[in-house]
Amino acid sequence: MASSTQLAVSIIIPTAWADDGLRRCLLSVTRANPPASEVVVAVDGADSAACDMAASFGALVVTTPVRGGPSGARNVGAQAARGDILFFVDSDVLIPSDAVARVQEAFAARPDLAAIFGSYDDEPDAPNFLSQYKNLLHHYVHQTGREDASTFWAGCGAIRKEALKAVGGFDTAYQTPSMEDIELGYRLRAAGRKIRLVKSLQVKHLKHWTAGTLLRADFLARALPWSRLILKSGVLINDLNINRVSRLCAVLVYGLLLTLGLAVRWPRLLWMALVQVVALLALNWPLYRFFWRKRGLLFALAVVPWHWFYYFYGALAFGIAWLVHLFGRPESQPVSPLNSSSPREGNVDGGG
Repeated sequence: MASSTQLAVSIIIPTAWADDGLRRCLLSVTRANPPASEVVVAVDGADSAACDMAASFGALVVTTPVRGGPSGARNVGAQAARGDILFFVDSDVLIPSDAVARVQEAFAARPDLAAIFGSYDDEPDAPNFLSQYKNLLHHYVHQTGREDASTFWAGCGAIRKEALKAVGGFDTAYQTPSMEDIELGYRLRAAGRKIRLVKSLQVKHLKHWTAGTLLRADFLARALPWSRLILKSGVLINDLNINRVSRLCAVLVYGLLLTLGLAVRWPRLLWMALVQVVALLALNWPLYRFFWRKRGLLFALAVVPWHWFYYFYGALAFGIAWLVHLFGRPESQPVSPLNSSSPREGNVDGGG
């Protein structure tokens, strides 16, 4: 196994278009010290402006012939990359200057690792409340998660090239940004591969969240497909945002709603609602204390209803997925383009 000085790291950035986020991402990548062995920008759908922007930063540009989502773009980037380690970075994050060094050190220290991933930092770029809440919640969940990880995150995640190829790459059935990285993590663990959460590897998220984008991402792109994956695989991990405490909180939120509804007819039940409120606050106190410390008391108080709403729609998504699992049609088998003799890949343009 190669040492940290011999491990070649290829940074792979999937994108569908050129915007200021991609420009800032590429700029942060060029400032990495030590630099990556190469930077591969996988343009989903061959947007010419994105290709030109990536090429102007000296990146190798690869494209897909049609828009097929980040899974296919990452697979195309992985096929073109020459590094031992494939370091996937979303196009709306900024990496710190020592990111490549941290990736190399993590794999060199643990030759048994197949993959690692990091988290968002605690200084989100967008200043509005929902952007601060959403990104800080992600930071907290990952920073308090188990280092011996049960899944994978491709927003800032690295994997040995041979390990990615061995499990068939990202499943291209996910044609919009979703939880294709989590699904990949499930397959890695099922194959006996080890994944580690490296909490010191942190990137800055540039995304501006609104109520609409947050609900679409959390409910449609994450909670529903993740619930389907849990039911299909039969694996319910006790980590990150689906640990036992989170599941109990979801039950308490629905219990609180039921109790408040019944209290309209039987007001004496309000004491039970108060008990449920106190339980929810107590179970989530470490998180709310984190928000209080980072952004103040008023911010932490504003987080509480959004966080309980998060439990509500997360449990709702699982209920819907369970009904579909019981009564719906069986799902098709995942696509594994990296194991195919005729890989579903796009063009490879010498952009850099």
